[in-house]
Amino acid sequence: MGIEALIVFLIIGAVAGWLAGLIVKGYGYGLVGNIVVGIVGAFIAGLLLPRAGFGMGGGMLGAIISATIGAVILLLLIRLIKRA
Repeated sequence: MGIEALIVFLIIGAVAGWLAGLIVKGYGYGLVGNIVVGIVGAFIAGLLLPRAGFGMGGGMLGAIISATIGAVILLLLIRLIKRA
């Protein structure tokens, strides 16, 4: 993985984590937290969305949308665990 790919990976994670934080109100983790939430969300979306029959296509916009969906799922799961 080159440095350019790593930077793009981190930017997509940060944007996805930030968007998920806006969608799921009350969850702001700062820049590093948003990157982690976005990256983990991308992993979750990569596992769940193809099995559900959803394909986002290629490109950066598809990656951001997919990672945001996964990050929202992650934040909702965190909210459920905190309430229990």
